[in-house]
Amino acid sequence: MIPLSHFLIISACLFCIGLYAVLTKKNAIQILIGIEFMINAAVLNFVAFGRYDKENGGGQLFALFAIVLAAAGVAVALAIILNVYKHFKTIDPSKIDKLKD
Repeated sequence: MIPLSHFLIISACLFCIGLYAVLTKKNAIQILIGIEFMINAAVLNFVAFGRYDKENGGGQLFALFAIVLAAAGVAVALAIILNVYKHFKTIDPSKIDKLKD
C-alpha cells in the first residue's frame, strides 16, 4: 500500500507547477491550464484522504464535485477567452486594457 505522504508530495508538486504557470505565463490558455493543475492537485488530495478514511466516502464525493465544477469552469473560461480574442485579437491578459467600449 502506498503511503499517504507520497500522494501529498505529488499533489504539492502539481500545485506548485500550476502556481508557477499562473504567475509566469502571458497566455490566457496557459493560465487556464495552470489553474487546472491546481484543481487536480486538490482532487488528488481529496481522493487520497478518502482512500485512507475507509469509514465514509466523503473524499471521493468531494473529488467528483470538484471535477464537475472544474469542467464547468473551463467551459465558461474558454467561452470568455474566445469572446476576448474576437474583440481584442489577442489572448495576452496584459494587453487587454478595457472592459467596455
